Amino acid sequence: MNMLNARFWRFLVLGLTATTLVGTATLGYAKDGQYADAAKKWVDSEFQPSTLTKEEQMKEMAWFTEAAKPFRGMEIKVVSETITTHEYESKTLAKAFEEITGIKVTHDLIQEGDVIEKIQTQMQSGKNIYDGYINDSDLIGTHMRYGYVLPLSDFMDGKGKDVTLPTLDINDFIGKSFTTGSDGKLYQLPDQQFANLYWFRYDWFQNPELQKKFKEIYGYDLGVPVNWSAYEDIADFFTNKVKEIDGKPVYGHMDYGKKSPDLGWRFTDAWLSMAGTGDKGLPNGKPVDEWGIRVDGCRPVGASMSRGGATNAPASVYALSKYMEWLEKYAPKEALGMTFYESGPVPAQGNIAQQIFWYTAFTADMTKPGTPVVDEKGLPKWRMAPSPHGPYWEEGMKLGYQDCGSWTFLKSTPIDRLKAAWLYAQFCVAKTTSLKKTLVSLTPIRESDINSQAMTDIAPKLGGLVEFYRSPARVAWTPTGTNVPDYPKLAQLWWQNIGETLSGEVTPQKAMDNLAAAMDKVLARLERANVLGECGPKLNPEKDPEYWLKQPGSPKPKLANEKPQGETVAYDKLLQAWKEGRVR
Repeated sequence: MNMLNARFWRFLVLGLTATTLVGTATLGYAKDGQYADAAKKWVDSEFQPSTLTKEEQMKEMAWFTEAAKPFRGMEIKVVSETITTHEYESKTLAKAFEEITGIKVTHDLIQEGDVIEKIQTQMQSGKNIYDGYINDSDLIGTHMRYGYVLPLSDFMDGKGKDVTLPTLDINDFIGKSFTTGSDGKLYQLPDQQFANLYWFRYDWFQNPELQKKFKEIYGYDLGVPVNWSAYEDIADFFTNKVKEIDGKPVYGHMDYGKKSPDLGWRFTDAWLSMAGTGDKGLPNGKPVDEWGIRVDGCRPVGASMSRGGATNAPASVYALSKYMEWLEKYAPKEALGMTFYESGPVPAQGNIAQQIFWYTAFTADMTKPGTPVVDEKGLPKWRMAPSPHGPYWEEGMKLGYQDCGSWTFLKSTPIDRLKAAWLYAQFCVAKTTSLKKTLVSLTPIRESDINSQAMTDIAPKLGGLVEFYRSPARVAWTPTGTNVPDYPKLAQLWWQNIGETLSGEVTPQKAMDNLAAAMDKVLARLERANVLGECGPKLNPEKDPEYWLKQPGSPKPKLANEKPQGETVAYDKLLQAWKEGRVR
């Protein structure tokens, strides 16, 4: 090649290289502009209302775009149970996240039990099945002990600092205490919450003729029951005294009783705490929790009364006995053979006066226009209120259950996939997206969303949901706590043992004795395996239960009178108390 030709080719190559560089830079600007345009589109069209201004929302979205750069083009997989909240995430938020960040998300929806099974499989095999899980905080005691779950507080301050949203505002999450271990570390990030409350037909309770008739029979006002005595009287009143309204049979109670895994939730979702089984303390009783498990520090020491537990204590036996009695006496006959899923829609059919154990996750179904429980203006004929308590309950104790589905990440997930999934998790709960998601699914997670104008505006259509979440009473509704060291192993024991009472095989006392013994057996196996560290079980030696019944707190001796005078409160007065910052 002569000098002229060499110079020519050098010039041509340099020219092409320069052109390529300019083109690449332009393409980069185009991509960044594409993500910004996508963010604006979603902020304007979908993510309204928000507690942030649009400018603040765009800044938050710009952070996601920038933080996601190393992971653009990656495809990740996450999983959750199938409820409205997660359907919205799977269909809407995953799409928005991909357009704004360039990370593609497959968000699978499966049954809750299957989610737990997938987590267990990944824990045991070390093989990465999903990059992130939305898993109930009920497993907090399991997660903090086994060492498979990533402590988020460590991750956010360490390897995940570069992908942790500056405006995440952890203290704004109302479920933060539920996902914090006894070691003070945050293990899960709340994604959705719903409580288990009392539900009743406000229109029937306000009927002057029914009010007069109730007071004549029972000697006090028809209203929201404060204790189980009043709930039982109201159940008897509508089932046996009123009998029909508008020519249709009515019932004073609704529940479900089919022997299946969801029967276990009926009890582990804090039925015993409502009766008064555990000790004082929030979010869960200490040293004895609502499952009846006693701990010494963070070590479970027994569920049976002989070891200081309360699973088979008088309060627990009372709780099971009342569950059975009310189901048989005051609910529709078919309720005994129903599962959780089959029984859920029944109150919306218009023949149930009250339900002591009703999940607010059903709120959307209860507000559908045209149903018997919604008036011609689209407003509910029903209301929700705090659940009544049993005679063993004391002020300062947990009073009900609150589900808290939370983002959970395993240490076995590769770091790049973990970081990308963490970005998606934060996107699903960020202030830009959280209020709209709450309005769609009615499962609030942020204090700022609950107190927003949008929630005030929608409150009349939600039958007390907003008022409950703004009330001081809310703190007494909590998930399963840290006393339970292995939720999957222990939870399955409940439905199996309680199911035997419903079939008439054993008495309530025998069922709870069997359950407590079975729980102690699992705790003993875990103790022998010695895999849970300093917070693993260490069973107390067995003693005569009378020793423990004479000690302060739980287990509590049997009351001479388990049905004190019924007590009610007018719903409108209850709302006023909440507005003034009082429980009642």
